[in-house]
Amino acid sequence: MIEVGTKYQISKGIKGFYNSAETLTVVRNYGMTIQFTLGDGKGQGAMPIQHLQYLLKRADLTQVKSKRMLLNSEEMEEQAN
Repeated sequence: MIEVGTKYQISKGIKGFYNSAETLTVVRNYGMTIQFTLGDGKGQGAMPIQHLQYLLKRADLTQVKSKRMLLNSEEMEEQAN
């Protein structure tokens, strides 16, 4: 599931295809297509969700965990103990 606001780290191997940006953030999900912005104001674009999933599978993109997600996972661990 691709959620709006999800941020991804771009691997060194494909940065050239994304204006040498460090990150890519999903801003809209149109069903079969996502729209994204690149970090440091280096642009914007769109791609099919299948292509994004392919990049994730190849580890060309890795999800950046937000502070909120980290705090929630820590809270869940504490509650489990």
